[in-house]
Amino acid sequence: MKKNLKEIKLKKIANIVLNDFTNDSRVWKTSDSLNKMGFKTEVVALHRLGLKEIEIKEGVSVKRIKILTLKLPKLRFAKYIKFFEFSLIAIWQYRNYDFIHCNDLQALPIGLAIRLFSKKKVKVIYDSHEYQTERKNIKGFEKFLVKFLERSLIRFPDSVITVSESIANEYTRLYKIPKPQLVLNCPSYVKQKKYDFFREKFSIDLRQSIFLYQGGLSPGRDIEVLIDVFSQYKDDENIIIFMGYGPLEGMIKDLSKKSKNIFFHPSVDLNVLLSYTGSADYGISLVDDTCLNHEYCLPNKIFEYLNAGIPIITSNRFEMKKLIQQTGIGVTTSNNSKDELRKSINLIKEMDYKVLQKNIKNASKIYNWEEQEKVLKKVYTNV
Repeated sequence: MKKNLKEIKLKKIANIVLNDFTNDSRVWKTSDSLNKMGFKTEVVALHRLGLKEIEIKEGVSVKRIKILTLKLPKLRFAKYIKFFEFSLIAIWQYRNYDFIHCNDLQALPIGLAIRLFSKKKVKVIYDSHEYQTERKNIKGFEKFLVKFLERSLIRFPDSVITVSESIANEYTRLYKIPKPQLVLNCPSYVKQKKYDFFREKFSIDLRQSIFLYQGGLSPGRDIEVLIDVFSQYKDDENIIIFMGYGPLEGMIKDLSKKSKNIFFHPSVDLNVLLSYTGSADYGISLVDDTCLNHEYCLPNKIFEYLNAGIPIITSNRFEMKKLIQQTGIGVTTSNNSKDELRKSINLIKEMDYKVLQKNIKNASKIYNWEEQEKVLKKVYTNV
Protein backbone atom coordinates (compact mmCIF):
# COMPACT_ATOMS: atom_id res chain seq x y z
CA MET A 1 0.00 0.00 0.00
CA LYS A 2 1.28 3.47 -0.91
CA LYS A 3 2.08 5.77 1.96
CA ASN A 4 -0.10 8.81 2.45
CA LEU A 5 1.85 12.09 2.27
CA LYS A 6 0.83 12.84 5.88
CA GLU A 7 2.81 9.79 6.99
CA ILE A 8 6.02 11.22 5.49
CA LYS A 9 5.47 14.79 6.64
CA LEU A 10 8.93 15.26 8.11
CA LYS A 11 10.84 13.61 5.29
CA LYS A 12 13.76 15.70 4.00
CA ILE A 13 14.46 16.48 0.34
CA ALA A 14 17.71 17.80 -1.13
CA ASN A 15 16.84 19.58 -4.38
CA ILE A 16 20.21 19.63 -6.15
CA VAL A 17 20.97 22.09 -8.96
CA LEU A 18 24.42 22.85 -10.37
CA ASN A 19 24.01 26.60 -10.68
CA ASP A 20 24.03 29.42 -8.10
CA PHE A 21 20.22 29.45 -7.81
CA THR A 22 19.70 33.14 -8.46
CA ASN A 23 17.22 32.88 -11.35
CA ASP A 24 15.86 29.34 -11.57
CA SER A 25 12.08 29.57 -11.34
CA ARG A 26 11.45 25.85 -11.93
CA VAL A 27 13.67 24.76 -9.03
CA TRP A 28 12.06 27.34 -6.76
CA LYS A 29 8.50 26.31 -7.75
CA THR A 30 9.33 22.63 -7.26
CA SER A 31 10.81 23.29 -3.81
CA ASP A 32 7.93 25.52 -2.77
CA SER A 33 5.40 22.88 -3.85
CA LEU A 34 7.23 20.11 -2.00
CA ASN A 35 7.28 22.24 1.15
CA LYS A 36 3.52 22.76 0.85
CA MET A 37 3.09 18.99 0.57
CA GLY A 38 4.68 18.61 4.00
CA PHE A 39 8.31 17.85 3.12
CA LYS A 40 11.32 19.71 4.45
CA THR A 41 13.06 20.82 1.26
CA GLU A 42 16.46 22.42 0.80
CA VAL A 43 17.86 23.67 -2.49
CA VAL A 44 21.49 22.61 -2.83
CA ALA A 45 23.33 24.95 -5.21
CA LEU A 46 26.82 26.19 -6.10
CA HIS A 47 28.23 29.14 -4.16
CA ARG A 48 29.44 32.20 -6.03
CA LEU A 49 31.27 35.26 -4.70
CA GLY A 50 28.80 37.82 -3.37
CA LEU A 51 26.00 35.33 -2.66
CA LYS A 52 24.87 34.08 0.73
CA GLU A 53 25.95 30.57 1.64
CA ILE A 54 22.73 29.93 3.57
CA GLU A 55 19.48 31.86 3.07
CA ILE A 56 15.72 31.62 2.86
CA LYS A 57 14.72 32.66 -0.66
CA GLU A 58 11.00 33.45 -0.82
CA GLY A 59 10.21 30.78 1.74
CA VAL A 60 12.59 28.16 0.32
CA SER A 61 15.72 27.09 2.24
CA VAL A 62 18.91 27.39 0.19
CA LYS A 63 22.41 26.03 0.87
CA ARG A 64 25.14 27.08 -1.57
CA ILE A 65 28.16 24.80 -1.35
CA LYS A 66 31.55 26.54 -1.31
CA ILE A 67 34.25 24.77 -3.29
CA LEU A 68 37.96 25.58 -3.14
CA THR A 69 38.42 24.84 -6.85
CA LEU A 70 36.01 27.58 -7.96
CA LYS A 71 38.96 29.85 -8.74
CA LEU A 72 40.37 27.43 -11.30
CA PRO A 73 40.27 28.65 -14.93
CA LYS A 74 37.19 27.91 -17.04
CA LEU A 75 38.74 24.98 -18.86
CA ARG A 76 37.24 21.52 -19.40
CA PHE A 77 39.53 19.66 -17.00
CA ALA A 78 38.89 22.31 -14.32
CA LYS A 79 35.14 21.91 -14.78
CA TYR A 80 35.42 18.19 -13.94
CA ILE A 81 37.55 18.94 -10.85
CA LYS A 82 34.98 21.47 -9.61
CA PHE A 83 32.19 18.97 -10.18
CA PHE A 84 34.10 16.28 -8.27
CA GLU A 85 34.65 18.56 -5.25
CA PHE A 86 31.00 19.70 -5.24
CA SER A 87 29.87 16.08 -5.46
CA LEU A 88 31.99 14.90 -2.52
CA ILE A 89 30.66 17.66 -0.27
CA ALA A 90 27.04 17.07 -1.33
CA ILE A 91 27.32 13.30 -0.82
CA TRP A 92 28.70 13.79 2.69
CA GLN A 93 26.25 16.50 3.77
CA TYR A 94 23.06 14.95 2.35
CA ARG A 95 23.67 11.24 2.84
CA ASN A 96 20.98 11.12 5.54
CA TYR A 97 18.23 12.80 3.54
CA ASP A 98 15.18 10.84 2.41
CA PHE A 99 14.80 12.12 -1.16
CA ILE A 100 17.28 13.56 -3.64
CA HIS A 101 15.67 15.62 -6.42
CA CYS A 102 18.22 15.83 -9.27
CA ASN A 103 17.77 18.79 -11.61
CA ASP A 104 19.27 17.83 -14.98
CA LEU A 105 21.85 15.19 -15.75
CA GLN A 106 24.75 16.79 -13.87
CA ALA A 107 22.98 16.22 -10.57
CA LEU A 108 21.91 12.62 -11.27
CA PRO A 109 25.23 10.87 -10.47
CA ILE A 110 25.38 12.87 -7.22
CA GLY A 111 21.91 11.70 -6.23
CA LEU A 112 22.67 8.08 -7.05
CA ALA A 113 25.98 8.25 -5.17
CA ILE A 114 24.15 9.62 -2.09
CA ARG A 115 21.82 6.63 -2.26
CA LEU A 116 24.76 4.26 -2.64
CA PHE A 117 26.62 5.59 0.42
CA SER A 118 23.58 6.15 2.64
CA LYS A 119 22.37 3.76 5.30
CA LYS A 120 18.79 4.86 4.54
CA LYS A 121 16.57 3.90 1.64
CA VAL A 122 17.10 7.16 -0.22
CA LYS A 123 14.72 7.83 -3.12
CA VAL A 124 16.11 9.58 -6.21
CA ILE A 125 14.06 11.68 -8.67
CA TYR A 126 15.59 12.66 -12.02
CA ASP A 127 14.09 15.94 -13.27
CA SER A 128 15.37 16.55 -16.81
CA HIS A 129 14.69 20.15 -17.84
CA GLU A 130 15.86 19.64 -21.42
CA TYR A 131 16.66 16.92 -23.94
CA GLN A 132 20.04 16.54 -22.27
CA THR A 133 21.97 14.72 -24.99
CA GLU A 134 20.70 16.89 -27.86
CA ARG A 135 21.42 20.40 -26.67
CA LYS A 136 22.81 22.90 -29.16
CA ASN A 137 26.33 23.45 -27.83
CA ILE A 138 27.21 19.88 -26.84
CA LYS A 139 29.73 18.36 -29.25
CA GLY A 140 32.58 15.87 -29.47
CA PHE A 141 33.78 14.22 -26.28
CA GLU A 142 31.32 16.12 -24.11
CA LYS A 143 28.36 14.84 -26.14
CA PHE A 144 29.73 11.29 -25.96
CA LEU A 145 30.10 11.61 -22.18
CA VAL A 146 26.59 13.03 -21.70
CA LYS A 147 25.04 10.24 -23.80
CA PHE A 148 27.03 7.60 -21.94
CA LEU A 149 26.05 8.99 -18.54
CA GLU A 150 22.34 9.28 -19.28
CA ARG A 151 22.11 5.85 -20.92
CA SER A 152 24.01 4.28 -18.02
CA LEU A 153 22.18 6.02 -15.17
CA ILE A 154 18.60 6.74 -16.24
CA ARG A 155 17.31 3.28 -15.22
CA PHE A 156 18.32 3.77 -11.58
CA PRO A 157 16.23 6.74 -10.32
CA ASP A 158 12.93 5.89 -8.63
CA SER A 159 11.12 8.26 -10.99
CA VAL A 160 11.91 10.37 -14.06
CA ILE A 161 10.34 13.75 -14.86
CA THR A 162 10.73 15.85 -18.00
CA VAL A 163 9.30 18.94 -19.69
CA SER A 164 7.65 17.86 -22.96
CA GLU A 165 5.87 14.81 -24.32
CA SER A 166 8.32 14.43 -27.21
CA ILE A 167 11.29 14.23 -24.82
CA ALA A 168 9.39 11.75 -22.64
CA ASN A 169 8.67 9.58 -25.70
CA GLU A 170 12.32 9.72 -26.76
CA TYR A 171 13.49 8.59 -23.32
CA THR A 172 11.10 5.66 -23.45
CA ARG A 173 12.19 4.73 -26.98
CA LEU A 174 15.93 5.07 -26.37
CA TYR A 175 16.26 3.70 -22.87
CA LYS A 176 13.29 1.29 -22.61
CA ILE A 177 12.08 2.91 -19.39
CA PRO A 178 8.48 3.69 -18.35
CA LYS A 179 7.30 6.97 -19.86
CA PRO A 180 8.53 9.85 -17.68
CA GLN A 181 6.03 12.09 -15.94
CA LEU A 182 5.43 15.53 -17.50
CA VAL A 183 5.91 18.63 -15.34
CA LEU A 184 5.74 21.61 -17.68
CA ASN A 185 7.44 24.97 -17.07
CA CYS A 186 4.23 26.83 -16.24
CA PRO A 187 3.75 29.77 -13.86
CA SER A 188 1.17 29.74 -11.09
CA TYR A 189 -2.41 30.46 -12.10
CA VAL A 190 -3.39 33.98 -11.14
CA LYS A 191 -6.35 35.87 -12.53
CA GLN A 192 -4.37 38.72 -13.99
CA LYS A 193 -5.41 42.32 -13.58
CA LYS A 194 -4.65 44.34 -16.70
CA TYR A 195 -1.87 46.91 -16.28
CA ASP A 196 -0.33 49.37 -18.73
CA PHE A 197 3.20 49.59 -17.34
CA PHE A 198 4.82 49.74 -20.79
CA ARG A 199 2.48 52.38 -22.25
CA GLU A 200 2.96 54.57 -19.18
CA LYS A 201 6.74 54.13 -19.01
CA PHE A 202 7.44 54.63 -22.71
CA SER A 203 4.49 56.94 -23.61
CA ILE A 204 3.04 54.41 -26.07
CA ASP A 205 -0.46 55.22 -27.26
CA LEU A 206 -3.38 52.87 -27.87
CA ARG A 207 -3.07 52.80 -31.67
CA GLN A 208 0.35 51.15 -31.34
CA SER A 209 0.63 47.37 -30.97
CA ILE A 210 3.13 46.25 -28.36
CA PHE A 211 5.04 43.03 -29.10
CA LEU A 212 7.10 41.64 -26.23
CA TYR A 213 10.22 39.50 -26.18
CA GLN A 214 11.08 38.53 -22.59
CA GLY A 215 13.89 36.33 -21.39
CA GLY A 216 17.60 35.95 -22.04
CA LEU A 217 19.09 38.49 -24.43
CA SER A 218 21.77 36.32 -25.99
CA PRO A 219 22.79 35.19 -29.49
CA GLY A 220 21.03 32.18 -31.04
CA ARG A 221 17.50 33.29 -30.12
CA ASP A 222 16.82 35.22 -33.36
CA ILE A 223 16.84 38.52 -31.48
CA GLU A 224 18.83 40.02 -34.34
CA VAL A 225 16.06 39.04 -36.78
CA LEU A 226 13.44 40.69 -34.57
CA ILE A 227 15.54 43.85 -34.42
CA ASP A 228 15.79 43.91 -38.24
CA VAL A 229 12.03 43.41 -38.65
CA PHE A 230 10.93 46.13 -36.24
CA SER A 231 13.63 48.65 -37.14
CA GLN A 232 12.55 48.51 -40.80
CA TYR A 233 8.92 49.51 -40.15
CA LYS A 234 8.43 52.99 -41.59
CA ASP A 235 5.84 53.94 -38.99
CA ASP A 236 5.51 53.23 -35.26
CA GLU A 237 2.31 51.17 -35.45
CA ASN A 238 4.17 48.00 -34.41
CA ILE A 239 6.77 48.27 -31.66
CA ILE A 240 8.77 45.68 -29.74
CA ILE A 241 9.94 45.71 -26.14
CA PHE A 242 12.87 43.52 -25.11
CA MET A 243 12.64 42.72 -21.40
CA GLY A 244 15.47 40.73 -19.87
CA TYR A 245 19.23 40.65 -19.58
CA GLY A 246 22.21 39.10 -21.34
CA PRO A 247 25.11 39.74 -23.74
CA LEU A 248 22.92 41.64 -26.26
CA GLU A 249 21.51 44.00 -23.65
CA GLY A 250 23.95 46.84 -24.45
CA MET A 251 23.26 46.67 -28.19
CA ILE A 252 19.47 46.75 -27.62
CA LYS A 253 19.79 49.72 -25.26
CA ASP A 254 21.76 51.62 -27.92
CA LEU A 255 19.22 50.78 -30.63
CA SER A 256 16.33 51.85 -28.40
CA LYS A 257 17.80 55.35 -28.31
CA LYS A 258 17.81 55.55 -32.12
CA SER A 259 14.67 53.66 -33.14
CA LYS A 260 11.04 54.62 -32.54
CA ASN A 261 10.02 50.93 -32.78
CA ILE A 262 12.47 49.30 -30.35
CA PHE A 263 12.40 49.62 -26.54
CA PHE A 264 14.38 48.03 -23.71
CA HIS A 265 13.08 47.20 -20.23
CA PRO A 266 15.26 45.52 -17.56
CA SER A 267 14.18 42.18 -16.12
CA VAL A 268 11.77 42.26 -13.19
CA ASP A 269 11.19 40.04 -10.15
CA LEU A 270 9.25 36.82 -10.71
CA ASN A 271 6.47 37.89 -8.35
CA VAL A 272 5.57 40.84 -10.62
CA LEU A 273 6.67 39.41 -13.97
CA LEU A 274 3.24 38.49 -15.35
CA SER A 275 1.84 41.94 -14.52
CA TYR A 276 4.50 43.42 -16.82
CA THR A 277 4.05 40.68 -19.42
CA GLY A 278 0.32 41.38 -19.59
CA SER A 279 1.07 45.03 -20.33
CA ALA A 280 1.99 43.98 -23.88
CA ASP A 281 -0.48 43.10 -26.63
CA TYR A 282 1.40 40.09 -28.06
CA GLY A 283 4.31 37.85 -26.98
CA ILE A 284 7.07 36.42 -29.18
CA SER A 285 8.98 33.19 -28.50
CA LEU A 286 11.50 32.14 -31.15
CA VAL A 287 13.77 29.10 -31.09
CA ASP A 288 16.15 28.30 -33.95
CA ASP A 289 16.19 24.96 -35.75
CA THR A 290 19.61 23.78 -34.66
CA CYS A 291 19.03 20.72 -32.45
CA LEU A 292 16.44 18.21 -31.27
CA ASN A 293 16.34 19.89 -27.88
CA HIS A 294 14.93 22.99 -29.59
CA GLU A 295 12.55 20.92 -31.74
CA TYR A 296 11.00 19.36 -28.66
CA CYS A 297 11.15 22.31 -26.26
CA LEU A 298 8.30 24.20 -24.60
CA PRO A 299 9.94 27.38 -23.25
CA ASN A 300 8.60 28.80 -20.01
CA LYS A 301 8.07 32.17 -21.68
CA ILE A 302 5.25 30.65 -23.79
CA PHE A 303 3.38 29.72 -20.63
CA GLU A 304 4.19 33.12 -19.11
CA TYR A 305 2.63 34.88 -22.10
CA LEU A 306 -0.34 32.53 -21.91
CA ASN A 307 -0.95 33.09 -18.21
CA ALA A 308 -0.47 36.84 -18.62
CA GLY A 309 -3.32 36.79 -21.14
CA ILE A 310 -1.59 37.78 -24.39
CA PRO A 311 -1.57 35.96 -27.79
CA ILE A 312 1.69 34.41 -28.93
CA ILE A 313 3.87 34.15 -32.03
CA THR A 314 6.13 31.08 -31.90
CA SER A 315 8.66 29.30 -34.08
CA ASN A 316 7.68 26.28 -36.14
CA ARG A 317 9.14 23.78 -33.67
CA PHE A 318 7.18 20.56 -33.14
CA GLU A 319 5.99 20.98 -29.53
CA MET A 320 5.45 24.73 -29.83
CA LYS A 321 3.40 24.36 -33.00
CA LYS A 322 1.34 21.54 -31.45
CA LEU A 323 0.48 23.70 -28.44
CA ILE A 324 -0.58 26.65 -30.62
CA GLN A 325 -2.74 24.43 -32.84
CA GLN A 326 -4.40 22.64 -29.92
CA THR A 327 -5.25 25.81 -28.00
CA GLY A 328 -5.72 28.51 -30.67
CA ILE A 329 -3.74 31.06 -28.64
CA GLY A 330 -1.66 32.52 -31.46
CA VAL A 331 0.24 31.78 -34.67
CA THR A 332 3.33 29.85 -35.69
CA THR A 333 5.84 31.15 -38.23
CA SER A 334 6.82 28.78 -41.03
CA ASN A 335 10.43 29.80 -40.33
CA ASN A 336 12.29 32.52 -38.45
CA SER A 337 13.10 34.67 -41.49
CA LYS A 338 12.29 38.38 -41.61
CA ASP A 339 9.62 37.93 -44.29
CA GLU A 340 7.84 35.15 -42.38
CA LEU A 341 7.94 37.10 -39.13
CA ARG A 342 6.34 40.09 -40.84
CA LYS A 343 3.62 37.78 -42.21
CA SER A 344 3.03 36.33 -38.73
CA ILE A 345 2.79 39.83 -37.21
CA ASN A 346 0.21 40.83 -39.84
CA LEU A 347 -1.69 37.55 -39.41
CA ILE A 348 -2.01 37.71 -35.63
CA LYS A 349 -3.20 41.33 -35.83
CA GLU A 350 -5.90 40.31 -38.29
CA MET A 351 -7.23 37.61 -35.93
CA ASP A 352 -10.20 38.31 -33.66
CA TYR A 353 -8.60 39.46 -30.39
CA LYS A 354 -11.67 38.51 -28.34
CA VAL A 355 -11.55 34.94 -29.69
CA LEU A 356 -7.84 34.75 -28.91
CA GLN A 357 -8.54 36.01 -25.38
CA LYS A 358 -11.24 33.38 -24.87
CA ASN A 359 -8.87 30.62 -26.03
CA ILE A 360 -6.14 31.97 -23.77
CA LYS A 361 -8.46 31.99 -20.78
CA ASN A 362 -9.42 28.34 -21.38
CA ALA A 363 -5.82 27.23 -21.93
CA SER A 364 -4.52 29.03 -18.82
CA LYS A 365 -6.75 26.81 -16.66
CA ILE A 366 -4.85 23.79 -17.99
CA TYR A 367 -1.31 25.09 -18.40
CA ASN A 368 -0.49 26.42 -14.93
CA TRP A 369 1.77 25.35 -12.07
CA GLU A 370 -1.13 24.17 -9.91
CA GLU A 371 -1.87 21.48 -12.51
CA GLN A 372 1.83 20.54 -12.73
CA GLU A 373 1.97 20.37 -8.94
CA LYS A 374 -0.58 17.56 -9.04
CA VAL A 375 1.83 15.51 -11.17
CA LEU A 376 4.70 16.29 -8.78
CA LYS A 377 2.59 15.15 -5.83
CA LYS A 378 1.74 11.93 -7.69
CA VAL A 379 5.45 11.26 -8.33
CA TYR A 380 6.38 11.64 -4.66
CA THR A 381 3.38 9.67 -3.45
CA ASN A 382 4.24 6.77 -5.75
CA VAL A 383 7.93 6.56 -4.72
